[in-house]
This record gives sequence, structure tokens and C-alpha cells, in this order.
Amino acid sequence: MVTVTGYQERTSNDGKIYFALELQSDELEFVVSKKTGRHYATVRRCFMSSTFNEHVCKVMIGKTIQGSVSKVECEAYSFTIEETGEEITRYHRYEYAPVETQDMEQVIQGSKSEVAV
Repeated sequence: MVTVTGYQERTSNDGKIYFALELQSDELEFVVSKKTGRHYATVRRCFMSSTFNEHVCKVMIGKTIQGSVSKVECEAYSFTIEETGEEITRYHRYEYAPVETQDMEQVIQGSKSEVAV
């Protein structure tokens, strides 16, 4: 399960404003710090673009969704950790993964056999 924990206002390449939901996994993960060598506990989180306006995003905070946040390999990118100012390079990103690999319309609307005719 993942929980909607927040949202961000973003601007697309063509200048349009949209909102991305922040999703956080409920799976505790232990990681070893490369800098200190000590273990720390964390959870995975990612952002998912949405078609929601800001009001709907606020209402979605606290909602849970079936699925998980998966680690996916990608091209290397660098970023600065706000809290420490440390610049790091990563070769992965995190993204939402539904429980099953079925069509998202089926996940949201149910399978066709469940729909009353």
C-alpha cells in the first residue's frame, strides 16, 4: 500500500501548471549511509503527475492506494540534499507500481465482468 502524503504544484515544459501527488510506501527499509556507514530507517516515496486541481489534491492527502513504490534504474543525475547541502549522483528513481500489471482502467473501474450490464 502507498499513502498520499502531499502534493506539489509544477510547471510543464509548455508552461502549463499541474499538480503531482506525493506517494509514500508503507514498507520500512533499512539503508546504510555511504558517508557514515551507519544504518538508518526510511520509506520510499515518489511523485505522480495528476489531472487534479489543488482542492482535489488536498482531499486526497491521507488516502491509501494498492501498490508500492519501486526503485527503477535510469540515466545518472545529480542533485543536492537540502538538509546537508551534499551533492550526490543517483542511477535510479522511484515510481509508483500497481499491485498487478493489468490495465489501469481496470484497476480504477473494475474488470468488465464486474460491471453490471
